[in-house]
Amino acid sequence: MTAPRLEIELEKIYHNARTLVELLADHDISVTGITKATLGSPDIAGVLLRAGVSMIGDSRIENIERMRLSHVPATMVLTRSPMLSQVDQVVKYADVSFNTELDVISKLSSAARKVKQIHGIVLMVELGDLREGIMLDDMLDTIREVLRFPNIALKGIGTNLACRSGVSPDATNMSELSSLADLIETTFGLTLDIVSGGSSANLNWALSGAAIGRINNLRLGESILLGREPLQRQPIAGLHTDAITLVAEVIESKVKPSQPCGEIAQSAFGEQPPIIDRGHIPQAILAIGHQDTDPYGLQPPPEIEIIGASSDHLIIESSLPVGAEITFQLNYSALLRAMTSPFVAKVTHFQNGHTPAPISHMIH
Repeated sequence: MTAPRLEIELEKIYHNARTLVELLADHDISVTGITKATLGSPDIAGVLLRAGVSMIGDSRIENIERMRLSHVPATMVLTRSPMLSQVDQVVKYADVSFNTELDVISKLSSAARKVKQIHGIVLMVELGDLREGIMLDDMLDTIREVLRFPNIALKGIGTNLACRSGVSPDATNMSELSSLADLIETTFGLTLDIVSGGSSANLNWALSGAAIGRINNLRLGESILLGREPLQRQPIAGLHTDAITLVAEVIESKVKPSQPCGEIAQSAFGEQPPIIDRGHIPQAILAIGHQDTDPYGLQPPPEIEIIGASSDHLIIESSLPVGAEITFQLNYSALLRAMTSPFVAKVTHFQNGHTPAPISHMIH
């Protein structure tokens, strides 16, 4: 089988998704399954829907288009603010989009009006992480303007935490979002269907027994695909952490000095790694590098140590022979880059090797 490759175990992804859907349902929180790390894979979207997610979300309209054209039967949510240059695509393929800019919403309104559709929007609120979001003091004025746009339906509000700055979801910022939802409904006499508290980073808070308030949806990607929570990257009890693994092949195996010889400057990626002279060591090179994944996000088997990487090579301390394959677990960064690389094959496995039913038959 070709290498490098991602081995994707759909039954393990199903188990992770189903487990989280059921745990959060006990707190009246639904799950939006995020597919951006899988490039909008229709197979994975189908598994998430079979597991009970309420919507499919993706940050790239191109991925949503792919799923639409593959007839994935789901409410599709664009979870990144639309580009002005893509509003026609957004209205055509996404049912709902996350927004922060009135200029964008105005263009979405025009695009939706042209095709006689209603486009749903979720307004994102800034609660401290300093990525996207409308400032709290500006939210009511923004909503007054939004409600004037034809063919636009305000579906709800949401926030994003722990992405840019690592600000953790907690009782304080989640309470702010709940209070804002109440204020909006009271002020404008409407009902918000979606109060989206955030991502996989919210799981510790949501499952801690804290008061949930108005939060009724979380957007889960990393926790489903990798079985870990993003705040400390700890495994989540009962979930598979090896639903997706990366396999790479040895292309050189020799004994070499552990210390380079010559004047030391920066490496190809601007690094000057510390050098410890340990004499001659067995060194193997794998046919994968920075162009294919994040080498620092790979977790090798316990007996193997990663000692270096370049664009196309991953160097390990090992005496494995040429042609041998090594399986790595991945963090989110490594997964995202490996999925994007055209040089990494994607191999999907189903339980007992069975071919799955068409996606339309996988929905309960």
